[in-house]
Amino acid sequence: MANDQIRVGITVGDINGVGLEVIIKTLMDPNVYANSIPIIYGSSKAITIHKKEAGVEEFNFLAVNDSSEAKPKKINVINVWKEEVNIILGEKNANGGKYALLSLEAATKDLKEGKIDVLVTAPINKDCVREAGFEFAGHTEYLAHQWNQEEVLMFMVAGDLRVGVVTGHVPLKKVPELITGEAVEKKLRMMLKSLKEDFLIPKPRIAVLGLNPHAGDRGTIGDEEMEIINPVITKLRDEGELIYGSYSADGFFGSSNVHIFDGILSMYHDQGLTGFKSISFDEGVNYTAGLPIVRTSPDHGTAYDIAGKQKASERSFRNAYYLACDIYQRRQRYQELHENPLQKQTTKK
Repeated sequence: MANDQIRVGITVGDINGVGLEVIIKTLMDPNVYANSIPIIYGSSKAITIHKKEAGVEEFNFLAVNDSSEAKPKKINVINVWKEEVNIILGEKNANGGKYALLSLEAATKDLKEGKIDVLVTAPINKDCVREAGFEFAGHTEYLAHQWNQEEVLMFMVAGDLRVGVVTGHVPLKKVPELITGEAVEKKLRMMLKSLKEDFLIPKPRIAVLGLNPHAGDRGTIGDEEMEIINPVITKLRDEGELIYGSYSADGFFGSSNVHIFDGILSMYHDQGLTGFKSISFDEGVNYTAGLPIVRTSPDHGTAYDIAGKQKASERSFRNAYYLACDIYQRRQRYQELHENPLQKQTTKK
């Protein structure tokens, strides 16, 4: 296996959703094989069913017993399960959760053991995986637990648009109590680190959104900005970082400000993701920053309503695949530059 080939582990997600359809469509792009080796953790039988339902005739794959057997220029499939499974496209049921979890666990194990280099996860349904014994709010929390990380950053990426959140999958009523100076500072530092190491932006510019409407309007609609958020911004600016805000979220995403910052930190899930998806729907990628490994996923869900109807767009999953490879290479480049200062100086010339 060539050293420059990135081994990309792919989980199938909910087998009743659009996950395998967008995986199949993505891997039909010949550019995928230029510098990567895709390895699907699932079932040959399930892939064959989805291939037929997607209306795809030419989709050949190689069944392997272990990721070490994966071949370049091939679609490699590890049969995590071999039994016949009743796939009912568009239906939310226990099988969707059971086999999504088996796929995720097998891929995570190989990632921990260094058998694959990056992980791209297809969508799951949280209710279904919970029935199968999944104890986490989502992939992000599961992977944070697997790598013993107390904090990670949900980072939505679409080209130069990058949006992170302070609070992730938590009820809205709990958000205010979770917005603390410590939490905002942690997420900002994680975003800075990711922008520098994963995106090779040496001096990132970050915009911070307020919690309240109109960013509190100087305390008349809430004081979290004045008492919690803005002091953190000042602290990091005093350290020389280019942090700006706090901005009113509603006006920010509709303005040109979106395009002049390298990263945007929102206070809660829907605040950041509503603006992000309004701009980049079907194109965006969910990247879990702050982990020692690289994991990405499409920014959509299982989409039961269009499963099996040949309507699912692969753009987001394809972008997730390519972004995982790009970040893996950038991390290597960043490490090389910082381990060899002379090379860094030469590169600047």
